[in-house]
Amino acid sequence: MKVDVFNMEGQKVREVELPASIFEAPVRPDLMHQAYVRQMANARLGTHNTKTRSEVSGGGRKPWRQKGTGRARQGSIRAAQWVGGGKVHTPKPRKYTLDMPKKMRRAALRSALSLKAAEANIVVVDDLSLPEPKTKLMAQALEHLVGEESSALILLPESPARSEQYETIARSANNLPYAKTLVATYLNIRDLLGYDKVVLPLAALDVIAGFLG
Repeated sequence: MKVDVFNMEGQKVREVELPASIFEAPVRPDLMHQAYVRQMANARLGTHNTKTRSEVSGGGRKPWRQKGTGRARQGSIRAAQWVGGGKVHTPKPRKYTLDMPKKMRRAALRSALSLKAAEANIVVVDDLSLPEPKTKLMAQALEHLVGEESSALILLPESPARSEQYETIARSANNLPYAKTLVATYLNIRDLLGYDKVVLPLAALDVIAGFLG
């Protein structure tokens, strides 16, 4: 699949061939759904906790004698039916993590990228750079590349902490609610499906081809 390559002003500079094994793979909605559910489940902390009657303080003695009072029998004022009592069948700490084989996870990423490519939502850029870290400059660049009404996932070839060039890009995009920067090696199904367009520098394309090709 051949696509246009743009500069930061939105001008076409040349064409590039996208790897067919990544951007023309079979679209598998079942795999994408499974990968999405797995990612969302693994993001849950599972630290919720409630106290049962054995963990609530107080209520060590029987509130009244068993018989002769005319009232219902009670064993503790910390039973579930009492105000301030323990809870029954409520959440306890647990793990929500789900497993998914690496081959299936990567197949899901290929499906999502192929879907984006088929819908012309992959925007390839020759060089992702700005003269200085300014939100206004990034907003103007995205307006040229993806339009005014589209959200954008900007893939970076390497971590901003290791590159002044990409640190400038990341800082410029931080305050834009419709844009997100992501290192290409951290590509995931939730971000791919959560943004309208994928801004893909040529250097990031090489990184993706390295682990998905």
